[in-house]
Amino acid sequence: MYPAEIVRPMKEELTTIGFEELLSPDAVESALSKSGTALVVVNSVCGCAAANARPAVRISLNNQNTPDYLYTVFAGVDREATDAARAKMIPFPPSSPSLALFKDGELVHMIERHHIEGRSAQLIAENLTEAFNEFCE
Repeated sequence: MYPAEIVRPMKEELTTIGFEELLSPDAVESALSKSGTALVVVNSVCGCAAANARPAVRISLNNQNTPDYLYTVFAGVDREATDAARAKMIPFPPSSPSLALFKDGELVHMIERHHIEGRSAQLIAENLTEAFNEFCE
């Protein structure tokens, strides 16, 4: 568990642009049972979340097509909610950070940590916007 004062700015990087924090397994279940598209960001304190994942998400949301819902869980902080979100991402193994796009509750696109590390925010954003264009019409 990380101290709240350390993770607050990392959470706010997403919540200030419209992401809803999912803080419990019930919240995850409710959110991902909605019709439409949803982006779930498994946020993290690591450097690749700060330098690559969160900036990529911000860039990708400038696209014409974007998800109907934006959600986030924080690995190492909101453990039960994160575990519930990751359960919806099977067959992919747990990964922090990661970006998962759902359509009508089904996982349709996944960007794992190994797709984030060492890649620029712009390249990751391009990957996301391609998925948005395919699934978020």
